Amino acid sequence: MRGKLMCGLIAGLMLVSQLCAQTAQVPTSVDSTLVLDAAGPEQRKSLGAIYLIVCPGASAGTGFLLESGVVVTNAHVVGTCNDQNLFGLTAENHQIKFRKVIPDTRRDLALLVPSSAMKGGLKLASKDSPVPGTTVSTWGYPLLYNGTSPLLSVGYVSGYRKDDSSGSSVKHIVVNGAFNHGNSGGPLLVAHSNEVIGIVVLTYHFYPPEVKAIIDSLSKLNSGFMIGSRLKPDGTTEHFSEAQVTAMVLEEFYEKTQVMIGEAISASELVAALKEHAAELPKVDAVKDAGR
Repeated sequence: MRGKLMCGLIAGLMLVSQLCAQTAQVPTSVDSTLVLDAAGPEQRKSLGAIYLIVCPGASAGTGFLLESGVVVTNAHVVGTCNDQNLFGLTAENHQIKFRKVIPDTRRDLALLVPSSAMKGGLKLASKDSPVPGTTVSTWGYPLLYNGTSPLLSVGYVSGYRKDDSSGSSVKHIVVNGAFNHGNSGGPLLVAHSNEVIGIVVLTYHFYPPEVKAIIDSLSKLNSGFMIGSRLKPDGTTEHFSEAQVTAMVLEEFYEKTQVMIGEAISASELVAALKEHAAELPKVDAVKDAGR
C-alpha cells in the first residue's frame, strides 16, 4: 500500500510539474467586447483608461492612464522589463508602447510614459482617506480570468495602515474585497466615480512568515531527483528537482489562497512619486497630476 501511495505521489508530482513548468503563458491580446457592450457610460470611461500591462514571457498585471497621459502600475508588475519590451493593451485591444519606464520600488509604483500622447485618463481624487465603510471598486485582470477581459471587483474601505517593508513608511488603504493576482496596478475608485484614491498592490497573506521561508528554501534545492523541465523563452531547457516542483505547487497555494482583505497604495503616495520623479516626466504630466 505504501509503495502504491508513493508511486501515486510521484506520478502526481510529475503531472503537476508538467503543468506548472510550461513556459509562462502571458496574454498578447484582450477581448472586452461583452463588457464594453454591457457597461454604462461612466464605466466605459473607466474601462477606456484600464490597460493590461504585459512583460513578455514573464508576467502581466493591470495599469491605468492618468488624465495627464502617464500610465501607472506597480513596480512588481513591470518586473525585469523595460521600455524596450514592456507594453500595454487597451480594452479595445490596441497595443501601447512606452518610451520611458520609471520604477519607484520604495512605494511599489511604476510611472510609464507612452510613446504617443494618450487622452481620456482618470483623475486623482483630492482626498484619499474616505471613511471606513465607503464602497470602492477596481477594474483589472484578476488571475487573467475570463479570456483576458477586464473585470470589476467591489469592496469597501476597512481601514488604513503604514507599510514599512521597504524601510520607509508608505500609506496603504485596507480594503475588504476580492483582489487577486492580476489586479495589481489597477486603480482603486470610490464606487460610481472615476477618481483614483489608490493603486491596488496586494492581497493579505494569513500564513506565518515561516511558511514562505520554507517554500523559498525548497525552491533553491536544485539537486536530487529531477522530475520536471520547461522550455525557457531563450530556447534552453530548465530542469527541476522534486523539491523545486513541490515548492512551485506550494507557492501557487500560498499566493492564490483567497481572503477578502486587500490593500491599495494611497493616491497621496502616487502624488509624492510624481513630484519626486518630475524631472524624468514631461512637464505637463508632472504638473497636472502632482499639483492637487
